[in-house]
Amino acid sequence: MIYIRSARTLSLAVIAAGLFTACATTPVPLPAKPSPPPVAEPKTALPYQQSTWQNLPNWPGDDLASSFATWKKSCTKLRQEPWLALCKNASNIGAQDARKFIESHFTPYQLTNPDGSQTGLITGYYEPVYPGSMQKTSRALYPVYAPPEDMITVELAALYPELKGKRVRGRLVGNKLLPYFSRSDIVKKNIDAPVLAWLESPMDVQFLQIQGSGRIRLHEGKELRLGYADQNGHPYKPVGRWLVEQGELKAADVSMQSIRSWADTNPDRIENLLDSNPSYVFFRTLPLSNEGPVGAQNIPLTAGFSIAVDKNVIPLGSMTFIATDRPDNGGGIHRLVAAQDTGGAIHGTIRADFFWGTGDAAGELAGKMKQSGQLWLIWPNNLALPD
Repeated sequence: MIYIRSARTLSLAVIAAGLFTACATTPVPLPAKPSPPPVAEPKTALPYQQSTWQNLPNWPGDDLASSFATWKKSCTKLRQEPWLALCKNASNIGAQDARKFIESHFTPYQLTNPDGSQTGLITGYYEPVYPGSMQKTSRALYPVYAPPEDMITVELAALYPELKGKRVRGRLVGNKLLPYFSRSDIVKKNIDAPVLAWLESPMDVQFLQIQGSGRIRLHEGKELRLGYADQNGHPYKPVGRWLVEQGELKAADVSMQSIRSWADTNPDRIENLLDSNPSYVFFRTLPLSNEGPVGAQNIPLTAGFSIAVDKNVIPLGSMTFIATDRPDNGGGIHRLVAAQDTGGAIHGTIRADFFWGTGDAAGELAGKMKQSGQLWLIWPNNLALPD
């Protein structure tokens, strides 16, 4: 109320002063100020730019037969038209006719950033193998949890259809739904969750969560296979970024190997490092298999031909052409790959995680991969592009 009265009083005073001045003198009109030129709003480029097969570097790619076979596995999960008909036809196509089939039924669209640029970040991931135990021991002290019994998942699309695919996770305290525990709280509390295995290093637990799957090497040559089950609902924040912010590493030097090396020389600060990432991943046991780990499409990934993507840009099951470089200076990667997985750090138009396989050799490549690259969405003819 005080503000309103003050404003009204000020307005009346200004009007009175204007009237008094008008009676005393004849005002001289001031020259009009020139209007500033209109500022053009920056144009936002469309994410999908129609291209041609001739514009794809080294088309049809490094190994079209393997590419096509990998993508056909994704077809088993695509249940809508025109995918159903395309996949049925593809099942009868051999490697020798793959190129003709793809060029006849699909169109390449180069992915483009909002600013019009057409390059982005390509990283790598793999299925690690870590030593561990089914029981807690003097060496295996760090638990790998299944989803907690008290974590509640709310599918937001039930209330807001425009939020399809979005969900929140929390815990009930009285009659209130609160955010679920962060990583820091989880490791300090005795949470209500089954323990699937115990690992020998907290860094092994962190990297297992970053990769989203892995194998635990038990005694007597036995293995336990784990896959992603759920997440605590907190945003993923790269621990490498924390090391850069602390002045411990340069951004260009961040890799899985440099992070582990830092942890080995700074054991008293490991918890500070890991707590900088509030996200926490929970796992499930999987049947042992010689195939790759199961991705977001619930099919085994294929080393060198499966990628994780932002599914809001590249729908799962899509063919994508990738052009990038190997992290070991072993040449380029130019091939069709299948979008079969997602990841907490994989967001944006030109962003992908390249699956390298299982074990230490794959991990060496995945941990160092931080390449510039280009992507093309290979999309069925006459099907509307993703929204």
